[in-house]
Amino acid sequence: MYRIGNGYDIHRLVEGRPLILGGERIQYHYGLEGHSDADVVLHALGDAMLGAIALGDIGKHFPPKDPQWKDADSADLLARIVEMVADAGYRVVNCDLTVIADAPRLWRYRKRISKRIAGILGVKVGDVGFKATTSEGLGALGRREGIAAMAVVLLTAESADS
Repeated sequence: MYRIGNGYDIHRLVEGRPLILGGERIQYHYGLEGHSDADVVLHALGDAMLGAIALGDIGKHFPPKDPQWKDADSADLLARIVEMVADAGYRVVNCDLTVIADAPRLWRYRKRISKRIAGILGVKVGDVGFKATTSEGLGALGRREGIAAMAVVLLTAESADS
């Protein structure tokens, strides 16, 4: 049995924070505002995984008002979600991720990000699709006020009985 989930996240760019995308630090003069490290890529992926097994969203499990998640590493949160997926009897087959940002350019980071995410999910690097696009200068993302990410994930049951 298979399950498909999709996720979306967006955060505002601000001064004084590092930019973390896909679990990797990105060289840029702004970072993303949020309670955790605000990694929109991993948040979108986590939402997709949780949605696929009907467990809500990342905010339900790691509420932004809960001080224990202040400045949390989203890679650690995603690893917890992988455990929730396994506890539900599923594992990740593959995922496809898209970042929407007019800046910074992410081409040189894509292999590192794919490798990092594959390691967290326990899949091959080739099972992690990662791409970036711009908003062609339109809207808040086009004005470089924030970064958004979308994710799609395919899960399969761990056993044929499921």
